[in-house]
Amino acid sequence: MKRILITGANSYIGTSFEKYIKDNYNEDFHIDTIDMIDSTWKDYDFSKYDTVFHVAGIAHSDNGRISEEKSKLYYKVNTELTIETAQKAKNEGVKQFIFMSSAIVYGESAPIGRKKIITRDTPVSPANSYGDSKVKAEIGLQNLEDDNFKIVILRPPMIYGKGSKGNYPILAKIALKTPIFPYVDNQRSMLYIENLCEFVRLMIINDEQGIFWPQNNEYSNTSELVKVIAKCHGKKIRLIKGFTFFLRLMSYLTGLVNKAFGNLIYDLDLSSYKVKYCVYSLDLSITQTEELN
Repeated sequence: MKRILITGANSYIGTSFEKYIKDNYNEDFHIDTIDMIDSTWKDYDFSKYDTVFHVAGIAHSDNGRISEEKSKLYYKVNTELTIETAQKAKNEGVKQFIFMSSAIVYGESAPIGRKKIITRDTPVSPANSYGDSKVKAEIGLQNLEDDNFKIVILRPPMIYGKGSKGNYPILAKIALKTPIFPYVDNQRSMLYIENLCEFVRLMIINDEQGIFWPQNNEYSNTSELVKVIAKCHGKKIRLIKGFTFFLRLMSYLTGLVNKAFGNLIYDLDLSSYKVKYCVYSLDLSITQTEELN
């Protein structure tokens, strides 16, 4: 039996992983969760765990300029807290530390009409302090790694599923309210939450280490995604072409446009793994998400 400590109570990824394991592999794992909001975690005994799954962090919710105060918080939580937690885990004999980084370490999405394909050779290029806080955390963790302490860094694209936050629920709300939606020819990598949970499980049971880029087996198109979401609720949406130029103009006024309609994909080969982890296809994952919501 693997003993797992999730550092970061009530997080979407942490609670989803715990539920996924209890529903499917309960006999193979024992999972505990601790809160990282105050300093009481420093007195908690990490020595009884095989893996620490670190999901505590400040999410990226800024669409414009990041305030100095928010920037400091990113570094305090996403960087300093992560490294401090890993150092404690290492000191107390934990063998593996899994860190949730992000595709944001490669910067923002490419503007409408331009492609952005991330490969193994693509260098990190954070566009703001949020992305930089993740990069610095990665560097700090890699400096702690040795033969007895394995570091797993996950750089997932947009994560979605029942109860998720971010762009997906915004698109879902639009899908339920509008009969028409602009068609834009874009591609985005995405990762369904249960596909991520299965990937994390495999990282643990296979005692992995290194940097990984999990994603769904298929790319998504924002317009088609909205259409599929609507269909799940018995609605039809007509996709209208000809809005690309207008959206390009709007992208200069708000970053939301490129977040929704820009391009950002991982090369599919980059995300391959020796064992299948995408237990749900893109269409089935959308159906699962909408049936559960």
